[in-house]
Amino acid sequence: MENPYIKQFPELMKGKTVLYCHGFGSSGQSGTVTRLREVMPNARVIAPDLPVDPHEAIALLHHTCETEKPDLIIGTSMGGMYAEQLRGFDRICINPALEIAETMRTHGMTGTQQFQNPRQDGVQEFYVDKALVKAYREVSEQRFVGLTPEDERRVYGLFGDKDDLVDTMGIFCQHYSQATNFHGEHRMDDKSYMHSVVPVIRWIDDKQEHRQRPIIYIGIETMMDAYQKPASSVQKAVRLLIEHYEVFFVAPPPFKGGWTEIAWLSEYINVPAWQHTIFTPRRELLYGDYLIVSSQQEKMEGSLATLLEYGSDTFKTWEDIIEYFSHLGGQ
Repeated sequence: MENPYIKQFPELMKGKTVLYCHGFGSSGQSGTVTRLREVMPNARVIAPDLPVDPHEAIALLHHTCETEKPDLIIGTSMGGMYAEQLRGFDRICINPALEIAETMRTHGMTGTQQFQNPRQDGVQEFYVDKALVKAYREVSEQRFVGLTPEDERRVYGLFGDKDDLVDTMGIFCQHYSQATNFHGEHRMDDKSYMHSVVPVIRWIDDKQEHRQRPIIYIGIETMMDAYQKPASSVQKAVRLLIEHYEVFFVAPPPFKGGWTEIAWLSEYINVPAWQHTIFTPRRELLYGDYLIVSSQQEKMEGSLATLLEYGSDTFKTWEDIIEYFSHLGGQ
């Protein structure tokens, strides 16, 4: 049965190496590794089984970075804690367990534990005692050590808004500016992965390649129905447009109610709107390729972008806009 969420992007991270750091009690055979390989078929995804001993695990990861020179490191939970410490690389830390010893104590992750996924050595269980918890505390306390301004700009933190296991966004934001919530739990599913992680991977890939995509500005009024819910097909349109374009969302200045729009975008668009929202009372001055506004608004003269009037005879619905851009092929 075809997965309704997973979609392949052959050009995403093409020819590059992605290192994945798995979570506590998992392995390199986790479902996230499968997702990474399915979505980026032309990237080389390496995911070693990490030793249970955290000192051995971080040493293995440092060695892997030295030998493999990954273009991107992605870590989830415990793996996010490790990924944060791998300086000098672009990284995405997903629900990083930055205080893992406390997490283990609070959630009863001691004693005999079962590995959640098969491991290459065939071992199925392990034992967590006080000495091992102490070792995890020692390794986790190396977080943020040696952090430089340049390195800070290369790290993204994604935190599930329904994560009931790890809550480290506050401590992360004391050191990193690029952090946001995504709709999801501690363990990512296909939907949260595609809608939250893949857009960030695309931003990193574009930055590495110095790739400049055509720019689309979307007036937020075109995205809401009469009940302040997403207009029909608008979420589908955003998911399709960000595959080929740099999409920004345009809201009125905060003193005219813009903060309400921010909350709306966070709820219904989420990660794709992060760092991609513009406040302005003069949309016609936005420099880009396309500007989507409501046909009910006051006519704009001298727009610097091609104007698409949502609700007009040409673009009555978001499906019409989707069809229009499908013919452009990313141009």
